[in-house]
Amino acid sequence: MEDNKMKAMIDQAEQDLLHTYNRYQIVLDRGDGMYLYDINGKKYLDFMSGIAVFALGYGNKAYNDALKAQIDKILHTSNYFYNEPAITAAARLKKVSGMDRVFFTNSGAEAVEGALKSAMKHAFLKDGGRSHQVIAMENSFHGRTYGALSVTGNPHYREAFGQMPCDVQFARLNDLDSVKALYNDKTCAVIVEPVQGEGGLLPASEDFLKGLRAFCDEKGILLIFDEIQCGMGRTGSMFAWHRFGIRPDIMTCAKALGCGVPVGAFLMTEEVGQSSLVAGDHGTTYGGNPFACAAINAVLDQYEALDLVHHVTETAPYLTQTLDRLASQYSCITEHRGVGFMQGLVFDRPVGPIIRDAMDKGLILINAGANIIRFVPALVTEKEHIDEMAEILGAAIAGNLAE
Repeated sequence: MEDNKMKAMIDQAEQDLLHTYNRYQIVLDRGDGMYLYDINGKKYLDFMSGIAVFALGYGNKAYNDALKAQIDKILHTSNYFYNEPAITAAARLKKVSGMDRVFFTNSGAEAVEGALKSAMKHAFLKDGGRSHQVIAMENSFHGRTYGALSVTGNPHYREAFGQMPCDVQFARLNDLDSVKALYNDKTCAVIVEPVQGEGGLLPASEDFLKGLRAFCDEKGILLIFDEIQCGMGRTGSMFAWHRFGIRPDIMTCAKALGCGVPVGAFLMTEEVGQSSLVAGDHGTTYGGNPFACAAINAVLDQYEALDLVHHVTETAPYLTQTLDRLASQYSCITEHRGVGFMQGLVFDRPVGPIIRDAMDKGLILINAGANIIRFVPALVTEKEHIDEMAEILGAAIAGNLAE
């Protein structure tokens, strides 16, 4: 009877929702800590965390209480007015990021759109030209809106949508010469994920990022870091570029910034802030509203209270060791990549069947491409959760090898 209820709900969704996702055949109902439960009460250990969103896990009381309190005050005002949560959140985000100016958005893709517009306006004010080029990375992922899609380095995502709004050339991650070879007098910015997520859990090297910074400074172009997935403590520092001290001119963030409330931001240096977007150049109805910014403040409160970034630096090495052990145990695993709580196992075969089998056994995982399993759990993950994950995943791998 319960299975019939879930099937009926899924069938209804497929009649009503635009089919742009190949969803797993599960209707989720609630979460508690590291676990999710479907409408039948089945329990799942979650190592996806809403695609690197739920850094605090599910049901954090202080976070929930802060949102409930804001609901009783005011949800929205529009950006024709100031609101206290946004003022507080902007100051705090500046402090933890090391950037100077903040624009709040509704999503990561929207943050990328704003970053690109800022870079284009900065170049226009500098040289008066209206045709500029951006250098992005192969295998990158920055979002599915038109501007963000333009700089996404997988042709498959772009090919059905014709001419992109940005002139973009694609270099190779960790190959500085490939970036330099694409530079011309129309180049206005380079955009890079310090750790590629969707593209395969590939970290940018310190030498590459330092080389990019020096090259952008030499040519007078902007360096944009997309920290939407790798930021907010996931790599063991608040933002991934903090590990190397290589400050961008513009940075995007989202996902764990709101821990479930849809919110993002793009941030910039004071120099870019003073020579790019002005009143009328950019806007958003919902971005920076009191509810979304109350979520940011509650998230930052919990990062401090739980010392989450330090927890990642302490616990992520155990995840690394565990995945190394799995890689040595199963010959179908060809590579282990990543850093912090953003890691991946590369397989010699499609991982879809393994992920589905693991889900049947009570473990939620996500892929990154056809042959990579991505591990982006909540930042509150403990060693016992990693052990539980490894036991289930190992059984799923072994079961697929036996078939």
